[in-house]
Amino acid sequence: MAGTDEEAVAADEALYVLTAVLLTPAQFPSVLGDDYPEACAALELAPRADGYGLVLGQDGEGARWTVVIDDVSLVAVAIASWDCGMEYDLSPDERTVVAALPGWPLAVAVAAPNVPAPHDPGPEMADRAPLAPPDTSTWGPAQRRLGADEIALQWAVWREQIGDDHFSAPPAPADASEAPEEAPKGAEGAPEAAEEASKGHAGIRRVLAEAWAYLDAPPPLGRVRSSFAPGDARTLRADGPGWSMVARTDDIAFVLLDEEPGEVLPVGRGPELPGLLEALDKMAVRPL
Repeated sequence: MAGTDEEAVAADEALYVLTAVLLTPAQFPSVLGDDYPEACAALELAPRADGYGLVLGQDGEGARWTVVIDDVSLVAVAIASWDCGMEYDLSPDERTVVAALPGWPLAVAVAAPNVPAPHDPGPEMADRAPLAPPDTSTWGPAQRRLGADEIALQWAVWREQIGDDHFSAPPAPADASEAPEEAPKGAEGAPEAAEEASKGHAGIRRVLAEAWAYLDAPPPLGRVRSSFAPGDARTLRADGPGWSMVARTDDIAFVLLDEEPGEVLPVGRGPELPGLLEALDKMAVRPL
């Protein structure tokens, strides 16, 4: 299996599929970047408007491969079926293969049966260095984004730890004199909620100012994403240089910063946040 379309997955029977993910403007592995173009660049792919499907598997020798296909709907159906506990044979047509990349860009906890343990293919098998998951062993952009992913996924768990009395009005973009009074602070590593005074918090002021600026100067595609939430609300995700924000359009927001390892800073609604979230939701990309 090499890097050309013809040899890339000579074909499906040579690849034992382990998992698959979407790489689209609205849904991409955020561990790879703050936006869709950045995530594509991590795989040396052009940011195609319709996105890609990434199929992660092993060949008959156990080597790791990431097969990039342009049939996004096929991968979306496979993921939806697996999420429902249904079997689905993901077998991309070789005509849909864009590239076969050595290695995996994400950590995969399973392996194909009856083949050697997962390993990167040798240099004779590929013309580029193998992909590898970003380092998340220490706090940094990758772990900060993973932390935001976890908050979005477990919103109710995080929200119930924060009472409305934790907040004063968040800072407005033109007036930094007001900010949330308290925020949770966690140990270095995965964020954990606890209280921390954050009135006048410079990081929160910067994040909200940069988020407001997105309304006048739209950021790269995928920096602001909107997804399903219960009721009439939406889950909003925004990222920027050194920060991530997760919010519900009918509720509060949580902010994570590169410069504050392991801390999760809640931002109360106040007079400014609802308008910001509504405006961001209108410009956000959404899953099809």
